[in-house]
Amino acid sequence: MILVVFPALVLLRFYKVALAELGFPLHLLLFPISSQCSCLLHSCVHTPVFECVPETSRVRQGALEMTAMAEFNNVQAVSEMPEEGEAKRGFYHRMFLEPQEEKRNLKALMVKQVKKTCSCTPAKVKDCALSFFPIVQWLPKYNPKECLLGDIMSGVIVGVLLVPQSIAYSLLAGQEPIYGLYTSFFAGIIYCIFGTSRHISVGIFGALCLMVGQVVDREVLRAGYELEPAALSDRMDTAVHVNSTAAPVNQTLQKLLCDKTCYAIKVGATMTFIAGVYQVAMGFFQVGFVSVYLSDSLLSGFVTGASFTILTSQAKYLLGLDIPRSSGVGSLITTWINIFRNIHKTNMCDVITSFLCFLVLIPTKELNEHFKSRLKAPIPVELVVVVAATLASHLGKLKETYGSSVAGHIPTGFLPPSPPDWNLIPNVALDAIPIAVIGFAITVSLSEMFAKKHGYTVKANQEMYAIGFCNIIPSFFHCFTTSAALAKTLIKESTGCRTQVSGVVTSLLILIVLLVIAPLFYSLQKCVLAVITIVNLRGALRKFRDLPKMWHLSRVDTVIWLVTMVSSALISTEIGLLIGVCFSMLCVIFRTQKPEAPLLGWVAESETYESLSAYKNLETKPGVVVLRFEAPLYYINKDCFKSALYKQTGVNPALVKAAKKKAAKRMLREKEAGSGGSQTNVSMELVSEPLGFHTIVIDCCAVQFLDTAGIRTLKEVCKDYSEIDVQVLLAQCNPSVRSSLMRGEFFKEGEDHLLFHSVHQAVDFALGAQEHSRTCASKN
Repeated sequence: MILVVFPALVLLRFYKVALAELGFPLHLLLFPISSQCSCLLHSCVHTPVFECVPETSRVRQGALEMTAMAEFNNVQAVSEMPEEGEAKRGFYHRMFLEPQEEKRNLKALMVKQVKKTCSCTPAKVKDCALSFFPIVQWLPKYNPKECLLGDIMSGVIVGVLLVPQSIAYSLLAGQEPIYGLYTSFFAGIIYCIFGTSRHISVGIFGALCLMVGQVVDREVLRAGYELEPAALSDRMDTAVHVNSTAAPVNQTLQKLLCDKTCYAIKVGATMTFIAGVYQVAMGFFQVGFVSVYLSDSLLSGFVTGASFTILTSQAKYLLGLDIPRSSGVGSLITTWINIFRNIHKTNMCDVITSFLCFLVLIPTKELNEHFKSRLKAPIPVELVVVVAATLASHLGKLKETYGSSVAGHIPTGFLPPSPPDWNLIPNVALDAIPIAVIGFAITVSLSEMFAKKHGYTVKANQEMYAIGFCNIIPSFFHCFTTSAALAKTLIKESTGCRTQVSGVVTSLLILIVLLVIAPLFYSLQKCVLAVITIVNLRGALRKFRDLPKMWHLSRVDTVIWLVTMVSSALISTEIGLLIGVCFSMLCVIFRTQKPEAPLLGWVAESETYESLSAYKNLETKPGVVVLRFEAPLYYINKDCFKSALYKQTGVNPALVKAAKKKAAKRMLREKEAGSGGSQTNVSMELVSEPLGFHTIVIDCCAVQFLDTAGIRTLKEVCKDYSEIDVQVLLAQCNPSVRSSLMRGEFFKEGEDHLLFHSVHQAVDFALGAQEHSRTCASKN
């Protein structure tokens, strides 16, 4: 065996020297080693591998020599120990990890990127046009035989359901019914041109309508439209008088030239325009990552909390009460207080109508959901209720006889386009931010969900452009904010939708209503529209039934849902969303601040190490403690890392050193005082009392990154434990962590860089090093 090994060792010596002469970074070699390797090499080579230096230094100094002599050119050798009962072990492959050469010329890179961005070729123009207008790609390939029937059917059904919802949600946004029809008409056509999803239905969404309505009410109140008629006339007279004295025209007079309805849609359209600009800017700068912070549980809690506010805002229509709409912090509580204060003014005609509509809508909706697999199309119960209620109100003259509130005159055709009110932009710019973020987050998530289900791809960046233009362009035509809606998308998909041609069919059906049928809804009671809005909240309110399952799956997500829901309902929708985002981010921070740090045990007949607290029948290697830290190591959890390490190992180096110093001082005092030998022996035992382990292996597989505080913490831990003759080894570090260790000078100059690709290799190295040190000590 010596005749075989000795020439290889000589070659290894020469190979190592040659690498050093060529400038090869030897510190980047990862050298795992087995326990038998050290004894075999020590028996074959006369030159001592370990010098008589302190324990930790001997281990690190000898590791490189031992491993370098163990293998050559990735050849694996198998050896057997001469001692009786020793098992065979194979040496590990030596790994050469040389980092990629970074040849980056910043100036050349910037010039190349600018040329690539600014270059204009016919092929690039064509690609940009095709990607910016997806309809140009799929419309020429449209197959009428396969797709037309399904698109027409789904478009008609969604249109039938969307007409009453558009009228109902207009009240939620603080607008007249005609503007809801405008919004639904333009959204379907524009998304067909710019969108990449084949199935989602873009239109009015309840939560966004609520947020728009709150801002509209605030601005209308700020402009003075909610004053009593006498006060308005006085203000008008004063403004006219001021104008007659050649003073500048008062801003209030300018606002009064436009009535409340006109001013409300100006506010809504201006905010819609700003929200669309934000969404297009997000697409241009590719900052769609903002939606990552809106988790499913957060969005679900927000929608449920907003549903309570929506229900509260519609309750006054159910009772026929004429009370001002509350806005701001605590609007839900304020609204219910006003309702109970005016409960004696309840209109019994509206109450009876609401009750009858609930009796018809809720059971039919439940039947639609229960038999949706058997029904080719859902029963259009909402349209039936709207038609029947309109006829009953008109024939029974409910407005004239009982004072019931009705929708009023709905004009036909389109109003001439007008730009947003630029003077309102400073007032609504901040309010448009959460609307923009929620709108594109819901649209992108629904697009990706249905694309994955049907086996095609969508472009998230283009979806942001699409929903942005669905807000910018319609804002010039007296529309308010839109986004994708889950309920209508599910109906659209289940009724045979193949492409966005179905959205065009829906828009054409709404166009017919706008041009011909709209005035017929004059006698429609507002309480009927409120019932339609409330019934459509069932899906969001049913989330309470899923709480036990959600709690079982993830308690953190459940708490995020509850916090977002309660804050959105009781405080306000915008502040509730902000609280939900901040709370979810704090949950992430807390989970990394106090992560799990379990001790690991060896799975027999394998190279796997798992948590001792989670699995049974795991073995531990004598003298070696293996710990896994399951989080990034950075400034927030550095103290937690130390605490977990001290707790799991049962040894705090600072306390051990303090105890040794105290015992040494006591022994010195006893020696100087000439006291009895028994006490001296006790002091000697305190000083030389051995620890239960000699090596700590830290499994870094879950450590995604290190910052400067994390590197400094590892340095301190290694230094503190080395002072009590315990070495600390790192295993399974990812390239980012290894790079951080190198840059942070974790390894001292001239010191061997010991990193291990697996915990098993690190444990074998520790056992081999300890065995060799014992052999060396016994020979000395």
